[in-house]
Amino acid sequence: MKKTGIIAAIKDEIELVKERDPAAKGSLEILLTYSGIHAILIYRIAHRLYKKRMYTSARLLSQIGRFLTGIEIHPGARIGKRLFIDHGTGVVIGETTIIGDNCLLYQGVTLGGTGKEKGKRHPTLGNNVMVGSGAKVLGPFRIGNNVKIAANSVVLNEIPDNCTAVGAPARVVKRNGVRISQDLDQIHIPDPVSQELCRQLAKIDSLERRVSSIEAKNQEPKNQEILEKNNQ
Repeated sequence: MKKTGIIAAIKDEIELVKERDPAAKGSLEILLTYSGIHAILIYRIAHRLYKKRMYTSARLLSQIGRFLTGIEIHPGARIGKRLFIDHGTGVVIGETTIIGDNCLLYQGVTLGGTGKEKGKRHPTLGNNVMVGSGAKVLGPFRIGNNVKIAANSVVLNEIPDNCTAVGAPARVVKRNGVRISQDLDQIHIPDPVSQELCRQLAKIDSLERRVSSIEAKNQEPKNQEILEKNNQ
């Protein structure tokens, strides 16, 4: 990457953070402290080495980036313009991943495969895709343009354009602005453990009522005997 190209890329990344992160205070702070920027810039260089078949050098550079930032981007991945990785710790982007323009990834996101297949085995993200923290997108399918994937979702199938998906496995809850089912934000996602606990508590409550009812019925003859003895 030429010197002028590096400078232009750094400026573009800084402006992107200013647009998307209200916590950003200034260009110097962003440049020195935002691991997402560091990871993307290292990836850009490693990707150029990868395309020149300098695979070992590319992987070595990407591992250095992983060590420094906590973000793992395989140099073979194809990433479009203006990718913003917010916080970034634990983000993993696989070798055959393709990411469009203006995408947003939060911490803990995995764009991975489901096995040891060869060829295309990682997802393709369209433009303007948001993937919430902890979400997993696993497989060689396409995520459409303008898609939102809620935090902690597990996506195993293609998602059409202009959709919102939540859950594990993920399901589409909104399409083209029209709600299909109860829409959820990144925080209020169904928790299967919590739901199961609620079901068990309901069962326990029902059993306790039944036991109390049985005990009350068994107690009635005893109370009657006591009354009869007292009357004699």
